[in-house]
Amino acid sequence: MSKGRHSEDESRFRPQPGKPQQRGQVFINQVLRQANKAGSSKPGKAGQQPGARLGRGHVAARFSRHQQSPNARRVTIKTRLVNLRQAGKRSTMSHLRYIERDGVSREGDPGKAYGPLTDQADVAAFEARGREDRHQFRFIVSPEDAEQLDDLRSYTRHLMARMEADLGTRLDWVAVDHWNTDNPHTHIVLRGKDDTDKDLVIARDYIADGMRNRAAELATEWLGPRTELEIQRSLQREVQQERWTSLDRTLLREREAGVLH
Repeated sequence: MSKGRHSEDESRFRPQPGKPQQRGQVFINQVLRQANKAGSSKPGKAGQQPGARLGRGHVAARFSRHQQSPNARRVTIKTRLVNLRQAGKRSTMSHLRYIERDGVSREGDPGKAYGPLTDQADVAAFEARGREDRHQFRFIVSPEDAEQLDDLRSYTRHLMARMEADLGTRLDWVAVDHWNTDNPHTHIVLRGKDDTDKDLVIARDYIADGMRNRAAELATEWLGPRTELEIQRSLQREVQQERWTSLDRTLLREREAGVLH
């Protein structure tokens, strides 16, 4: 076979990769979905908090931790798990009225609840669907660069879609964006039921790390990684803040590892 013919055959049969976001993503989502549906049957490692891997999302939390970049955008998430039977019948509607209160929108108007497919969520219908739920999740999602993200509504929908893939179930939620503070943020109310009407149990490590990592991953995709200048400015702001910051967490980790004494 001639050299020219050999090169031609190599070119003809050389594999052509697809788009990066398509390769393996469907398979990964299927693996996460099946693994999280199964819950957890393996004991945690020594030193891990008991129950951290119970429920949906523990596999995704581990995946997201390994994929996290040092220059990723930062997002703070506060979570409250509400026992609705103890909180009382009016708890959900009172909370929804509170997050829709006057003055929280970008224009200073009352907040407007939205959902996965609508910009005008029916909060009364949402409350009625979850009236017999055992519990409810309430999140406050606060991206450090929310002003640059601009469209918190689309950002929240993309984040909740990623959570659905991680947890292996459709999620029933409503959200309200708040622009009335120095740090724009989103209040999310999530029903404590999965798409088979069973109690939605989310693994503790997903609540602690997985959701935040997904939120940071999404913000980084939209805005790009943080520059060295942005990181330095962020650290300078944290030094002056009288609250627990990432700088404090870093110092604590180094102390526990024996780096600091």
